[in-house]
Amino acid sequence: MSELNTSMENEPVLFQGRIFKVVERKQIGRSGKTLVRQVVKHPGAVGIVPILPDGRVLLIDQYRITFQRNIFEIPAGTREIGEDPLITAKRELIEETGYRTDNIELLAPIYTSPGILQEELVLYIATDLVEGETALEDGEKILPAPKTWDEIDKMIDAREIVDAKSLVGLLLAKRKLGI
Repeated sequence: MSELNTSMENEPVLFQGRIFKVVERKQIGRSGKTLVRQVVKHPGAVGIVPILPDGRVLLIDQYRITFQRNIFEIPAGTREIGEDPLITAKRELIEETGYRTDNIELLAPIYTSPGILQEELVLYIATDLVEGETALEDGEKILPAPKTWDEIDKMIDAREIVDAKSLVGLLLAKRKLGI
């Protein structure tokens, strides 16, 4: 075992929530001392960059209780335990936007905050969208916000898009599309 490896045996659960839990892990530091760390374990999530037939990106304008304000984001959602991220992406696209498609391509998996959070967020790009009805969950306040790439660039510069998964997803989608 490397001196900086983290033990995952017998992790005490400090908090168990509906979606995540906080566990305690011990790590042996370079000094040889045992270091205690708290880790948020999360089942993972997805984010989708939906490209409308006219080339605009379908962002969502979503109320986030965390910040008590609306935030422009790409559609996203939490995976069920053991769920294939592609299944989650298709479900969340429908729930939050109403759009459906079979053309969803992987952009990249990312770690959202690896210093404290054990969450892999898988980013996708979705094209060939077909409009339908949303299926918002109780408590979700989401409005569609279709934007051109120029509008998105201006929103990023104006710090109107500040969500990390959205910034990374949009960057990767632009590169994939050659924009």
